Amino acid sequence: MSVTAKAELVQKVENVIAQIRPYLEADGGNIRFVELTEDNVVMVELLGTCGHCPMSTFTLKAGVEQAVKKALPEIKSVEAINVKI
Repeated sequence: MSVTAKAELVQKVENVIAQIRPYLEADGGNIRFVELTEDNVVMVELLGTCGHCPMSTFTLKAGVEQAVKKALPEIKSVEAINVKI
């Protein structure tokens, strides 16, 4: 993937995350984009209550990952750097 194509994909991922953010903030949480790996895995950090909530794995996979993959099918998965699955 070219540098330009990767930058465009990162911007699209950040836009999707921005659309999800208000739902996390409503429960005292937040999310921060960390990186897009070479194999199209989005790395994020769950913040606030999302960082230690027992439901954060569900939020990550059923909420964030599904929204990102629906908008951007080329994304393989979304992983949190601070959540153990």
